[in-house]
Amino acid sequence: MARIGFLGAGNMAEAIIKGIIDTKIYKPDDIVLADVRTDRVAQLCKKYKTKSADSNCELAKAVDILVLSVKPQNFPQILDEIKQVVTEKLLIVSIAAGVTTKRIQQSLGNAAVIRVMPNTPALIGQGAAALYATPQAAGRLGEVEKIFSAVGLAVTVDDENLLDAVTAVSGSGPAYFFLMMEEMIKAAEKLGLKRELAEKLVLQTAKGAGFLAVEAAEKNQSPDILRKNVTSPGGTTEAALKVFSKYDFEKVVQNALTAAAKRSKELSGQ
Repeated sequence: MARIGFLGAGNMAEAIIKGIIDTKIYKPDDIVLADVRTDRVAQLCKKYKTKSADSNCELAKAVDILVLSVKPQNFPQILDEIKQVVTEKLLIVSIAAGVTTKRIQQSLGNAAVIRVMPNTPALIGQGAAALYATPQAAGRLGEVEKIFSAVGLAVTVDDENLLDAVTAVSGSGPAYFFLMMEEMIKAAEKLGLKRELAEKLVLQTAKGAGFLAVEAAEKNQSPDILRKNVTSPGGTTEAALKVFSKYDFEKVVQNALTAAAKRSKELSGQ
């Protein structure tokens, strides 16, 4: 059994660890952790029965796949630390936003690198992640797809630049839905509903709509069909949708995602 290491023991790392143990992709003994927060490492090792490494270099030497789950600002130091022990057999998996494979390979040489853009619903096993592999890592893409499938949906892109669009859509996407929920709750209160009741109704509606859309997609029914199905001529839904249209909701969404993708490019130095 191959061993997997996590350099950085934050919430996303924990979500992946839980997922790969629950789905039996890895045994706890084959998972190794390292983090400057030794108390956090100890906590996760106790909770999931995993192993720990005394240093980043020790971790890199002990595993076959190394997941870099540290903040982007810490990457230069981390890459400098481990570059002497990285071999061609070690697969580097980066989940840091804005850190390109080129930047990683500039530090680690001709390393096999797979860059992943996950999102926060992975914390409950409902994530959406997009993967891009360098030519050196292409043969191991299936391994990493399997890992991220343990915490949700995993897809691949053949152009790293597309990860900027992925960031705008699914990486930042949960915040857009949270904003919609937030504003619906506020509007419901103004219409006379108590906040607790408004929250229950809005959250359940969001949950139900999401499940319904996923189920419909399996039958080749797109969201626009679902929208039309619940929009009766002259009805309440149509009245609300006309307001969205009046204020050019489509353009607002397009501009928002374009801004997010542009910022993603800026952060990666493109």
